[in-house]
Amino acid sequence: MPSRFAALFFNSARRAPRSALSEPDMSLSRHAIVDWEGNPAPEAPVAPDSMREAGLSAAFVCDLLLKALYTRGAMLGRDLAQLLCLPFKVVREPLRYLKDDKCIQVDGGDLVGEVSYKFSLLDLGRRRAQEAMEQCAYVGPAPVPLEDYVEQCYRQAVTGLQCYPEALRAPFSHLVLKEEMFNNLGPAIISGRSVFIYGPPGNGKTAMARSIGDFMNTTGGSIFVPYAFVADNNIVTVYDPSLHVADDAPPDAAEDADATVRKLLSTGSMDQRWVRIRRPVIVTGGELGLDMLDLRYNAEAKFYQAPIHFKANGGVFLIDDFGRQRCSPKELLNRWILPLEDRHDFLTVASGKKFQVPFEQLIIFSTNLDPRDLVDDAFLRRIRHKVGVVAPPRDVYERIFASNCKRLGMNYSAEAVDYLYERYYNRGRVTRASDCRDLLEIVQSICRYRRQPVHLTRDLMAEASASFIAEFQ
Repeated sequence: MPSRFAALFFNSARRAPRSALSEPDMSLSRHAIVDWEGNPAPEAPVAPDSMREAGLSAAFVCDLLLKALYTRGAMLGRDLAQLLCLPFKVVREPLRYLKDDKCIQVDGGDLVGEVSYKFSLLDLGRRRAQEAMEQCAYVGPAPVPLEDYVEQCYRQAVTGLQCYPEALRAPFSHLVLKEEMFNNLGPAIISGRSVFIYGPPGNGKTAMARSIGDFMNTTGGSIFVPYAFVADNNIVTVYDPSLHVADDAPPDAAEDADATVRKLLSTGSMDQRWVRIRRPVIVTGGELGLDMLDLRYNAEAKFYQAPIHFKANGGVFLIDDFGRQRCSPKELLNRWILPLEDRHDFLTVASGKKFQVPFEQLIIFSTNLDPRDLVDDAFLRRIRHKVGVVAPPRDVYERIFASNCKRLGMNYSAEAVDYLYERYYNRGRVTRASDCRDLLEIVQSICRYRRQPVHLTRDLMAEASASFIAEFQ
């Protein structure tokens, strides 16, 4: 049942009289793209000074505090503030409400100030905590309002990246690419729209997509994602340590209690409900299904997890091996017709209510299959950039081969390359850039097995290729 604190202590949000539960105004937020363009360092969200600035109601924060004390036991004020990732001055008022309502008791601490007080549940508080847990078992950093997340997404949009040839080459330095490839990739990155990369397997399509992500990390810098946001009283977790690479400096292990107190009481610092991350590069392949593009509801805990493509906002979402997913290309197109055009998506909660969210990511479709067998003209029209990756000619192949020799600390052998062309490539096998890496690693393994120095020869290449390529004959 809704907490009775709601009627007493509701606070409106900071930018207009809106609550944390209101729907965002997408049109007002889009102007942030223009403001951010040319600025590779989006500003960090500033820590709130009050519940109003936090965009949360007192009732909501009270429930979070009760659930924290219920699951963790008695806690110091500073620990409660750290758990909720809110300044202590924001949680002070809800704690006072809970104390006056005889839900918690307060014991003095060893340090000066309320941050050192110990808070614990009384019987009434325990009952209300149980009720709150039944409604939603989420315990952790306080969520940000959906509107704040939307606004931040547009501030750090991929469409604001500056891209020019000199800056683009560095992240691709480990790849051997022709100049025309850079001329195709650069405008695609600047557009921030969708890219379709196609061509035979083993020629670096996935590596190119990852290098685009590296370029974004280098040029676009860090972005900020919330641990969670709240929309229509539904909590949706966003930060995923398995997909997002945190970019914050590690905390000082020697930090004393006084330093912790000063941090909790300081003003103008970063809002700790957000995590600074590198621009995400999320790769999915044949495992992708339409169900992964919807909110995932935890029926026991009663909160949601953002879908996989949602977590790629501000970065790259690579659909590798396009055409081999659990859903057909047509089904995926039907799901993303609106997001690809309008750069926003809709997520649906269990009640059936929909809310609008940004679709601010560079979508890359990579396939080894013939595009004409996969998609129709309607799909191709919505994919702004098409980049074909062809099998490398001999001069490029030799450069790739030499680069892999250097990487593995191995001598370059022109005779080994001659053998591959005489035995395989001149007889119908299509050259693959990946052959260089795979064959040389087999040579390395053979040498180590025989306890001999790694030294590339024609005979070793013949032995390695007989093992690797035999199945294709």
